[in-house]
This record gives sequence, structure tokens and C-alpha cells, in this order.
Amino acid sequence: MPDLIAQGAGDGFRWRKGLPELVAGVDVLLGRQPSGSPDPIALQSSGGELSDTDTADSEPTEREINLQRDRRRTRTIHWQVAWDQSISRCHAILTILENDRIQVHRDARARNPIFFRGRPRDRFVVVPGEHFVIGETTFTLARRPGFTDDVSHVMRGQSIQERAIDASTPREGPIPPSQRSAMIGSAEGVTEMAFDASVLRERDFRDTRRRIQLLARLPDIVAGSVDDEELLVRVSDTLLRATPSASAVAIVRANVPDRVGSDIDTPKNETPSDMKVLHYDCRDNGSQQHAVSARLVTTALHRRESVLHLWETERNGGIEFTAAENVDWAFCVPLTSEACSGWAIYVAGSRALGSNWKELSDDSATLADRLGDDVKFAEVVGSLISGIRQTSHFQQRHLAMRRFFAPVVLDALSGQDPQSWLQPRQCDLSVMFCDLRGFSRTSEMQSDQLLLLLEQVSAALGVMTRHILDNGGVIGDFHGDAAMGFWGWPIELQLSDPHSDLSASAHVVASVLAAAKAAAGIRKDYAAGQTEFRCGIGIASGPAVAGRIGTVDQVKVTAFGPVVNLASRLEGLTKHFGVEVLMDHASASALQAWLKHIPTTDEPSPFRLRKLGRVRVAGMKIPVDVYQLVVPSGGPQDLTDSQIKAYEKGWEEFASGDWDSAYQRLLELPAWDRPKDVLLRLILQHHRIAPPGWDGVLDFPK
Repeated sequence: MPDLIAQGAGDGFRWRKGLPELVAGVDVLLGRQPSGSPDPIALQSSGGELSDTDTADSEPTEREINLQRDRRRTRTIHWQVAWDQSISRCHAILTILENDRIQVHRDARARNPIFFRGRPRDRFVVVPGEHFVIGETTFTLARRPGFTDDVSHVMRGQSIQERAIDASTPREGPIPPSQRSAMIGSAEGVTEMAFDASVLRERDFRDTRRRIQLLARLPDIVAGSVDDEELLVRVSDTLLRATPSASAVAIVRANVPDRVGSDIDTPKNETPSDMKVLHYDCRDNGSQQHAVSARLVTTALHRRESVLHLWETERNGGIEFTAAENVDWAFCVPLTSEACSGWAIYVAGSRALGSNWKELSDDSATLADRLGDDVKFAEVVGSLISGIRQTSHFQQRHLAMRRFFAPVVLDALSGQDPQSWLQPRQCDLSVMFCDLRGFSRTSEMQSDQLLLLLEQVSAALGVMTRHILDNGGVIGDFHGDAAMGFWGWPIELQLSDPHSDLSASAHVVASVLAAAKAAAGIRKDYAAGQTEFRCGIGIASGPAVAGRIGTVDQVKVTAFGPVVNLASRLEGLTKHFGVEVLMDHASASALQAWLKHIPTTDEPSPFRLRKLGRVRVAGMKIPVDVYQLVVPSGGPQDLTDSQIKAYEKGWEEFASGDWDSAYQRLLELPAWDRPKDVLLRLILQHHRIAPPGWDGVLDFPK
């Protein structure tokens, strides 16, 4: 992945950013203030032929042109160049091509030209090493350096204990000759030393005033970062400013496994392929870009402390260490927070770049002591990065949980350890399954418009989940075109006007309210022609296990147990009975207890219950009583109290085997009442005579 370097005329007018991956399908809009602007508008270039200054790499291939025409770009990111008044709000559009190239289009709203290879161009292709100019700012495309395995054949047989020398102790003046001789590498020409974090914290900066000024500005510098990329750009720039002898800074990430025991040496099978340069910046765009030492990064991460490499400039010829032109030292600072696992700050530089360091060129011990200030500053910066990203991760986790937990639940659990209250535990739950009716038919009709179908399903499921959360529930899972919610975990719900004998009713009431509102909302959308779906809802209450449940490969916050299966089966029975909401006996009893305590008013009850019968659902041997939640809609098809009583009396006659009386009574119900048809169909199949061995239970096998 290449980087784009912007270099303005003034001090500090510079940034270096990594371009998006080709497969991401993302364009970059370059401008003085591109955020909030309309979509980019590329000028149509009139010149498609190569000029005498162009090469074959300077134009996109026919395949790339076709890909750009056919590919649907997901989004455009904005890169700001605020320091140059010659650059328009939206000036150039960068499109990623193969082989680390970019295609540049001048935006139609740009006032000033873009110069490439000495002449103004509206469209051109830039290859790594080339640049283009807008106003007083030069934009250079550069490949991001990789890693080098920098261990010589001499050192491969040595352990870190044999090579590492602790240079972390602060010293007032020059190091005594006795210690100085021990600091210099012998035949290898390299000195490796580790810095203890506790000792570094006690160390005083030599240039205390300048360091404090930089540290005071650091929070303001990084506070404006909108994402990780911007954060790393600002941090790298700060480190280059704070370390005068540094020539390059990199933020790297390595997948280095934890190792146990006393052997902390770098494993021989560790390869640079396990590592990635997240961001790289150097002091001089025109200078050589140096590869990052994979050995140094791995060693620092394994030791979990900062490590410094010093190369002897007069003896490093022919040695495989990372010492190269303008680089004879490097240190690596690992970041320790969970949000930055495997991250490290890598800084490399040269004695020649440090002011008044010439006298130190032959003295590795004193040079290491000088670099201790820079290592300490980098550790402070690393702590700030870790804190910012850790806070960001907590915020993202909290936002993610808001998709599954009601705000009242999150508020009650704020300040507690999520790992503890997410642990699975047994509790009394009310579980609701809500399924969309008509999904199969609609999906078949819209098989050529699957994205449109997905939008419709998401909108309908959104009605369900909104009412689950609004009524204090937890989103348990999605099963295709169905959603599951539950109440009673992780906290106990309380009724607004609680009674001592209603403690078990709160969960049921919340689930019933959610079911009634979800059914009404989807019914309203269906009547208005805004959706093709209806819904069926099943509610069951009882003991279950809730929490973080799953395998080592996949974990979900959900509920588990027979009551969950029963709720799912009841949702399936809504199709057979032709109703919207069914519930089990435990839920119905709790709801009836709550309804008795509602103050008597002239307003009708918000909902009523009708016992539909005793059933044996698929996969279960024990029969259960099922009840219909009757929600008044204000229309002509609302059941009256007398009709509910007539059905229940007809069910009693049906269950006792008096099918002839049940048949006569059920015929009195209106034709649009669907549950009675289930009983009438079975009565007619047996010629109005109950079969031998009739136990008064309706069987619904798979």
C-alpha cells in the first residue's frame, strides 16, 4: 500500500497518509476543506493519448478503465490540505490503481491547475517516486517500507541475555570508562539494550523545558484526530519534531505470540510476514526510506519493554543489521493496552543528525544515555495513543451494546465489569419470538432485487427490535426473517406501580407491550402498503440461561433453554390459528394478575386474553395451554367479550369430547375469526364424533 506525502512551503505544512487498498473501492477527495462537500465531480480529460513525457504507466489500462466504470464505489474519504489557499475546497480525486499507482482527476470545481511533469494536467497516473503540484504544495507518491530480517549469522546463535546491556539508568555526566567498555558490541558491531519502564519514569529530561512544551501541546494535537489514520499521522509528526536525530518514524503491528519461561530470545521462525507497517514517515522526502527492523520489533514486543539498537559506524560494513545510510541507531517502544495489542513505535536515526553529537560518534554508551530521553518521550506518546484507542474501544463497545440492550439496562450496569455480568446465569425470563409472514413469497417474487428485499426486511425487523428495546428488553438473536428478544436479564425489571404479588409480572408485561406495539406497527405499515409483511409472535416465560453463550469460534449474547424453544414453537402456531400473538400459560397468568390491578376506568382494557386450547407442539411431549393476546384495533373485526366467552365454552366442549355441541357453538362466531376453524376442521374430519382415546389435546407435529 503506497503513501501520499503532502509538503507545503511553511514549517509544519506536511502530512503523510496511507492510501486505501485497491479492493476497498474507495476514492480520495483532496482539497482545502473537502469534508461536507458534495460528491466529487471529475473533469472529462480531452487528451487520452500519451505525450512525449508520458510512459506506459502514466495511463490506466483498458482493464482498469472497465473496472472503474463497472465497480460501484462504496464511499469517498476526504483528505484536507488546509495550509494552501491555492487549493480549492475540492480540488482532486485520487483513484487507486494496480501496482501501487494512483489516477488523479482534477475536480470540476477546482480553480487552479494541477501540474504533473512540468505542465498542467486534468487527468494523469502517478507511479511511486513521482509527484504532482497544486499551488505551493507538492504531493509525492511513495512506497511504504517493509521489514528486514536484520540478524547476522554471528548473532543467530546468541541469546538476548548474552547481548543485552541495560542502559536505562540515568546518569549525570559521562559514563565511566569501566562501564563504557562493556557497552560496545564486540565482533558483531552492534549493541542492544533494554530500558526498564520504571527507571525511565524516574529519569529527568535534559531539555526539560522543550519536552514539557511538546507534551503540553500533545493532547491538543491528537484530540482532533477523527480516526486511527489521522491519529498516527499526527503522532509520527510529533515524534519527528521531538527527536532531532531521528530520520524516520513508523507505527507497526506484529502478531507475536506470547512466550513463556525464561527464554525471551526472538524465535528463529519469526518472519516479517507476521508484521505490518500501519504508518511510516521520514524527515526528508528525497532521502532513502529505510526498512523496519523485524528483529528489533519482535524483541521489544517479547520483552514488553523498550529496546535500543546501536550500530558501530566504523565496523558495520558487510553486516546484516538495519544500519544503513543515515541510520545507525533505532529503538522500539511497545504499546501495552488491549486496544493496541501488538503495536509498537519504531524510531530510527543517525548520530550525524543530532546537534553537538559528533563527539559521541565513537561512544555507544553515552549515545545510548542521550537517546534515553527520546525513548522516554516516545513511551509517553505511546501511553497517550494507548489511552485514546482504549477509550475509543470502550465507546465502540458501548455503542455496539446499545444495539442489543435497552438504555435503562445499560444505565443500570454502567461502571460494572462487562465480563462479570455477561457471564451466563440461570434466571426467570420472558422470551418473545417475532417472525415475518409472507417472506418466502416476497423473496421469490423479488429474487432479482435482493438488496431491495433486504431493505424491506430490515425495516420490518426494525419495528420489532425498536419496541423490544423501548420496553426494556434485550435483542437475543436474529434467525433469518425472525427476531428474538427477552426480559429478566441482566437486571430485574420493576413495574411502575409494583405490588408484592406482581414481582413475576414485570417481565411478562414488558414483553406483551412490546409484542402488541410491534404487531400494531407492522399491521399499520401493511395496511398503508409500506410493507409486504405481516407478523407472528410467540411469548413464553420460565427459567432459562442467559448471557454470553456460544463456542470458542462464535459467541452471542442470547438466552438458552426450553422456554426459548417454546416461544419459537408458539410463534409457529400463529400461522395455524391465524392470529398475531400467542403466549403460554405462565405468561397469561402473570398478565391476568397484572390486569386485575389496573385501576378501573371508562377506557377499554389495553388487551385481553382468549384461551385457544391445549396443544402439543413439535418436539415436545408435555402439552401446554396457549392463549391469544387480543389487542383492540378499533375496527369491525374486534372480538367482543361475549364472543371470547363463546369460543372458550366451545373449547371446553371440544376438549371434553362433546364435539356436536362444540360444533354448534363455534358456528355462532364470525366468519373472520380464524382460530375456530382449527377446531371445526378437526370436528368435520371425524364427522362430529371425538375419536377413541381422545385426550383433549391438539397435536401439531412437524
